[in-house]
Amino acid sequence: MISQGNHNQSMRAVIQRVSSASVAVEGTVISSIESGLLILLGIEEDDDSTDIEWLTKKIASLRILEDAEGRMNRSLHDTGGSALVVSQFTLHASTRKGTRPSFIRAAPPAHSKPLYEQFCISLSTYLEQEVERGRFGAMMEVALVNDGPVTILIDSRNRE
Repeated sequence: MISQGNHNQSMRAVIQRVSSASVAVEGTVISSIESGLLILLGIEEDDDSTDIEWLTKKIASLRILEDAEGRMNRSLHDTGGSALVVSQFTLHASTRKGTRPSFIRAAPPAHSKPLYEQFCISLSTYLEQEVERGRFGAMMEVALVNDGPVTILIDSRNRE
């Protein structure tokens, strides 16, 4: 295991509160949700199960859904809302040099696919329901209606 102090890379998630979201591959919708969270997940080479455990617990408990008074005071776990998880290596794009992003920090599929699957299983466990998924490695069309809009970036290294 990599100690958190030496952890130079991070698992990243862009969380969007949605009133609906779907993923299509080659024009066919393969998954969809109504009210809940769309989670775009980026995995780096050094990421491991400790990142997954922390991140899935954080997402399931994140109080960004509205309560009866319209305040962001309820979590996905509280509401029983749905989650759709899409793997997105481009979250680790480096734009430091030039104008063409580098994706060298993104984990290769042999490493990232099992962690993506583990992330989905872990989040399902915390939510006590299945989560919808994109298709790993496929060219996907992701459609969403961002509710709020509410969009949050979580980084397993920064943990802020």
